[in-house]
Amino acid sequence: MGYDRAITIFSPDGKLYQVEYAFEAVRKGWTTLGIKTKSCIVLAVEKRKTVPLMDVTTVEKIFKVDDHIGMTFAGLAADGRVLIDYARLRALQHRLLYDEPIPVEVLTKRIGDIKQTYTQHGGVRPFGVALIIGGVDDTGAHLYMTEPSGQYLGYKAVAVGVGGSVAGDFLERNYNEELDLDGTIKLALQALAKAVEKELKPENVELGFITVKERMFRKLSVEEVSKYLSEIKG
Repeated sequence: MGYDRAITIFSPDGKLYQVEYAFEAVRKGWTTLGIKTKSCIVLAVEKRKTVPLMDVTTVEKIFKVDDHIGMTFAGLAADGRVLIDYARLRALQHRLLYDEPIPVEVLTKRIGDIKQTYTQHGGVRPFGVALIIGGVDDTGAHLYMTEPSGQYLGYKAVAVGVGGSVAGDFLERNYNEELDLDGTIKLALQALAKAVEKELKPENVELGFITVKERMFRKLSVEEVSKYLSEIKG
């Protein structure tokens, strides 16, 4: 009956179909996951060659938003890039205004507010992207995911994208809150390998982490990823 043609029209069963269609774009995105343990947070994502001559080393899927926060996404890459730029701006504004790093949940809420705004105005569409946000602040380590609707939830481990359900099932069976950094990285790579159903290559994996002790987010080099992949194969 045309209830899916506009973002401002509810269907008789109370749904906004445009928001659900946006989540379908997330489900078709590259497999993306985050894991939080007592010692660290790890973000991992697969990178696919969409065309034969594509240089996957130029593709960036994990971003450092502030010293203590990293983000990744699944879904429409352009939407993810815009939201990450917005997150960086809000983190910078918070530092300038309050002279302290922004709390992870505060930044997550800001992103969720923007996403929700785009579900209630005519002439716009929802963001077709889910952001996974990991960081450590004065209240501890936090891992959140924001949905296209603007809702956000905290997780111990979460996986989205085309292989999200497979990776999620693997994490449910093998998650251990007591894992150290090396163990968490290996668990992330194992979950990613299960989801993509093929041998992982270092150049097709992007991985970042932050420890509770150091509170500094950084990404692993291709050489470091290769080392961990060799260990889990062994």
